[in-house]
Amino acid sequence: MTYIPISPKERDAMLETIGVKSLDDLFDVIPAKHRFPKLDLPAALTEMEALDELSGLANANENVRTDLVSFLGAGMYNHYIPSAVDHMLRRGEFYTAYTPYQPEISQGTLQAIFEYQSLMSVLTGMDVSNASHYDGATAAAEAVNLAFAQFRGKRKKVVVSPTLHPQYRAVVRTYMQGIGVEVTGDDPNADLESSPNDLINLVDDNTCLVIVQYPDFFGRVYDYTKLIDEVHAKGALVCVVANPTALAMFKTPGSMGADIVVGDGQPLGIPMWYGGPSVGFFTTRKNMVHKMAGRLVGETVDNKGQRAYVLTLTAREQHIKRERATSNICTNQGLIALGTAVYLSLLGKKGLQQVANLCYQKAHYAAQELSKIDGMGLCFTEPFFHEFALCVNRPVDEVNAHLLEHGIIGGYDLGQDYPSLKDHMLIAVTEMNTKEEIDTLVEVLSEVSHD
Repeated sequence: MTYIPISPKERDAMLETIGVKSLDDLFDVIPAKHRFPKLDLPAALTEMEALDELSGLANANENVRTDLVSFLGAGMYNHYIPSAVDHMLRRGEFYTAYTPYQPEISQGTLQAIFEYQSLMSVLTGMDVSNASHYDGATAAAEAVNLAFAQFRGKRKKVVVSPTLHPQYRAVVRTYMQGIGVEVTGDDPNADLESSPNDLINLVDDNTCLVIVQYPDFFGRVYDYTKLIDEVHAKGALVCVVANPTALAMFKTPGSMGADIVVGDGQPLGIPMWYGGPSVGFFTTRKNMVHKMAGRLVGETVDNKGQRAYVLTLTAREQHIKRERATSNICTNQGLIALGTAVYLSLLGKKGLQQVANLCYQKAHYAAQELSKIDGMGLCFTEPFFHEFALCVNRPVDEVNAHLLEHGIIGGYDLGQDYPSLKDHMLIAVTEMNTKEEIDTLVEVLSEVSHD
C-alpha cells in the first residue's frame, strides 16, 4: 500500500484539506532562487557508457577475495560464505518481499523467519528470538529499552562494560538521550585489566541492566555466571553481547543465566559489504517476550489442521501508538536474517563448531608467533577466541601503511578508543587466513620492529 501512487482525485482532496490549490504552492515557503539550483553535473551517459564507467570504478577497488589479506575484525569479520547463501537471497520470493502481514500469502517468508528464530535461540541458549534488528549495536540499545520497560521506568540506570564495542556504547548513549536513563561504567580510561566482576560495584537499586560482551572487544573470554548471579541478587537484568561464531565453541550466555543475548549476525554468512547492511539478533527469556521489540513468528495450524506460520506477539503500539511503545523500531532486516538462517542450516552444528575451532586455532598460532617479535607482545593474558590485542610500540597507522604495501590489511587501532592502548592494534584471525598468510604477517611485522 505504501508504494501505490495516489489518483488525481485523491491528490486534489488532500490539497483541499490543507487549503492549498496546487502542488507548486507547497513549495512557496522555499525562496525561488533555491528551488531549482543549477547543478554542476557532467553530461548524461548512455547505458553502455555508464556501465563502462561504473565497471572501471568497481575494478579499481581492492578486496579480500582476490587482492588483499585481512586481519581486521573489531565487529566485522571475513568468513567463508557458501554460494548457496547468495543464491537463496537472490530468489525473487525473498529478495523483493516486504513485511509478511498477510500470512496466507507469506508462508515461505514466515517459515524462514521462524527457522531463523529457532536457530538463534539454540545458539544463544535462550527461550525466544525476534526477527530482527538493524545490527548488533541497535540490538544492544533495544536491550536497554526492554529492561527499562520491564521495570516500568522505575529503574533508570544502565551499567555498561568499558570493554563493550565502542560503537555499541555510542549507540546505547544515543538511544538513551532524552528519556532520563543514566549510562555509566563505560569509561575508556578505566582499568582494562580489571575483572568484569568489578562491575557489580556500580550496580544499585536504580539499575535496570548491566551490559557485557562475550568475547569482549579485545577478544577475551570470561565466564559471566558469577557476575550475573550477583546482578540478579540486586534485582537487575544482564544483557550479553555475543559473537555468534564463538557460541559454537564456548558456554552459551543462556547457561550463564543471561536475561538478554544480542549481537551482530554478520559472521553468519553475511559479507563485510563496506560495513553493512547487517542484522542484529535479539534473544531473551520467555517471561519478557511481551516487552521485546521487533517481529516474532509463531507456528500454528490452519482450519484444515495443517502447519502454518503467523506473525505473533508483535506489539501494535510499535506501529500505531508511538507514545506507548517499548520501541519504535520497525525494519527487521529480514533478507539478511534469512541469509544467516541459510548459513547455519548449511553448516549445521558440527560445521559451525569446525569454523569456530579453525578461528580459535589459527588465532592462537598467530598470537604465539607475533609475540616472539622483539618489541611486540600480547596486551592481555586472559583466554581469547579469534581476536587479540597486540602491542606494536609505534603508531598503528604507520604499521598498517607498511602492511598494506605488502597486500595486508592490518588490525584495528585501539588507541582511537582507549588512550591507554596507544600503539596497540586488535588482530582478528578467521578460517579464511592460511598459515602462509599468518607467517607473512609475522615476517612483515618483524621488518617493522627492526626499522
